[in-house]
Amino acid sequence: MRDELGRSYATGKRKDAVARVWIKPGSGKFLIRNHKGEFIDYTAYFARPVLQMILRQPFQVANVEGQFDVMATVAGGGLSGQAGAVKHGISKALQLYDPALRSALKAAGFLTRDSRVVERKKYGKAKARRSFQFSKR
Repeated sequence: MRDELGRSYATGKRKDAVARVWIKPGSGKFLIRNHKGEFIDYTAYFARPVLQMILRQPFQVANVEGQFDVMATVAGGGLSGQAGAVKHGISKALQLYDPALRSALKAAGFLTRDSRVVERKKYGKAKARRSFQFSKR
């Protein structure tokens, strides 16, 4: 599945973060759209090396490192959730671009959405489950 520009598109999600990801054959450029609407390099947006490693994982598993250009927009959540959402989106887009890569990505668990989200606060509680301090008198 490719559009008229030869790109494959997918949406990735993790926690409260959502990422829209486009991939196309290229030299390995990786651009993230920041909150101002500017596309910047992923190393500037995700400054921590661990987050950069997370974003490169789908390409390493599929053995296509440096063969695709990535453009992504992220919204919601924090940096860690956004990195996971982009990783999920890249994996889905790679699988749509070349169905032969699906087995490797699926075996690594990259096509499954990590559905863990923060539990909501309940009334009568200090947090989601923590009760207020008990006082005998």
